[in-house]
Amino acid sequence: MTVMEQEAQEQDRKRKQDLEPAPALARPRACVGRRPHPRPTGQDRYTISEVAAHTGLTAHTLRWYERIGLMPHVDRTHTGQRRFTNRDLDWLDLVGKLRLTGMPVADMVRYAELVREGAHTYAEREDLLTAHRANVRERIAELESTLDVLDYKINIYATGRGLPEGT
Repeated sequence: MTVMEQEAQEQDRKRKQDLEPAPALARPRACVGRRPHPRPTGQDRYTISEVAAHTGLTAHTLRWYERIGLMPHVDRTHTGQRRFTNRDLDWLDLVGKLRLTGMPVADMVRYAELVREGAHTYAEREDLLTAHRANVRERIAELESTLDVLDYKINIYATGRGLPEGT
C-alpha cells in the first residue's frame, strides 16, 4: 500500500469518526481552561467598556449585537447605562465561537431567537447547528488540503531540492 493510499484511509477513518455523534454531556474543549469571569455571580454588573475590555469587542459592536437581536435583553441602570452579567459574557463567548466558524450573522440571530423562545425549539436549534457543523467540516477539509500543499512546498525548499522555475 502506498503512502498516499494509507493517508486516504486515515482521512476516511477520521471522517467516519467525525460523523459519530458526540456524547450527550461532552464538554466542548473550549470550555476547559476557559478564563474565569472577572466577578462572582451576583456581583457581576459590568459596564459596556468593561465588557469590551474583557471580550475584545468594541462598544459599537456590543450595541450593534443588541440592536439586531443577537444579544439577549441587557439590563440597564436607572440612567440607562447597560449592565452586563456573567451570563452575557458566556453568551458573547459562544457568539465569538460562532463568528470564528464563519456562521452568517442572520443564522446567529435566528439561533438567539430560538434560544429566547425556549426549550420547544431544541430540534430547530440542533438542525441549525448541525447544518453549520457540516459547513465547518467542509471548510476544515479544504484547509487541510491547502495545508498539505503548503507542507509539500515547504518540504521541497527545506530539503534543498529545487523545482523548475515557476513551481
